[in-house]
Amino acid sequence: MTLAPDLLRSLPKVSLHDHLDGGLRPATVFGIATEIGHPLPADSPEALGRWFAESANSGSLVRYLETFDHTIAVMQTPEHLRRVAREFVEDLAADGVVYGEARWAPEQHTRGGLSEADAVEAVRDGLTEGMLVCADRGHRLQVQQLVTSMRHVEPSTRIAELALAYRDQGVAGFDIAGAEDGFPAERFLPAFQLLKQASFPYTIHAGEAAGVDSIWGALQVCSANRIGHGVRIVEDITSNDDGSVTLGRLAAYVRDQQIPLELCPSSNAQTGAVASLDAHPFPLLDGLGFVVTVNSDNQLMSGTTLSHEMGVLVDHLGYDLDGLERITLNAAASAFLPHPLREELIDDVILPGFEAARG
Repeated sequence: MTLAPDLLRSLPKVSLHDHLDGGLRPATVFGIATEIGHPLPADSPEALGRWFAESANSGSLVRYLETFDHTIAVMQTPEHLRRVAREFVEDLAADGVVYGEARWAPEQHTRGGLSEADAVEAVRDGLTEGMLVCADRGHRLQVQQLVTSMRHVEPSTRIAELALAYRDQGVAGFDIAGAEDGFPAERFLPAFQLLKQASFPYTIHAGEAAGVDSIWGALQVCSANRIGHGVRIVEDITSNDDGSVTLGRLAAYVRDQQIPLELCPSSNAQTGAVASLDAHPFPLLDGLGFVVTVNSDNQLMSGTTLSHEMGVLVDHLGYDLDGLERITLNAAASAFLPHPLREELIDDVILPGFEAARG
């Protein structure tokens, strides 16, 4: 079946895995880069957008991550960070998102003299401006920060402490991101222990560029609340000759403990975590009872939106409106929000929105 793009955009959406520095508008990157004299591999916003998409389709996570050199370069002042954050919210609202989490690494935004705290405050202010602008336009949404450490740097608790310092100012959680293979989450165990002791939630990138062992470390050593990507958990699931499947110990644990998986279909195919969109294990995991959620990962690099990712599920993986509602409810229930607010989001926004879509 297929669902019209306008219908998909109208659906209320929850975005859990979306990188702020991967969601800039091409025109914004081009404009700020021109202003600050940063060289770009294209001579117009349109050509730049194509360059990002072509680079992201290389099939290599390393090449994919290299595209961030240009977005991070234009996010080094309070004004530019606020602008990027404000536009990020506006773009989510235009796509029907009602709750979002913007993850980014403050340690990458200090080249111009900002402290990491200055950077967090600039993004905080930009997200707030965006939410106010959208509310004035009649679309209310909440967007919070996930403060991230880069996993390839020397591990410390510094960024975790920063996240805790701003936990009552729009920072909803913590993450580690970047080159996954060779940099296990366990390196940051003291940071995760600090967060756990402070009763603060966190997600961990795992099971994308690295396999099942990375998911095991993120969960069984570092006690992650959610798994960023996690698509390679299928390597712990065996297909039997009679058509049934057998879950390994870790896969069974992820399912039975209902650990949310932040799956990103287009990105997973682009980085080689899955062979193709048609081969994505999203419906397999969903059918087995895993808590799957759909996400855009990097809107600029993947040339995508959350509506587009829903369209991928429909066009490539056989989803219908009921299936999209189910995974949206998964996402809302997995948000780093207080439980009463998650219930309110579900009862007052998600369920009525999908009911309206059914006509």
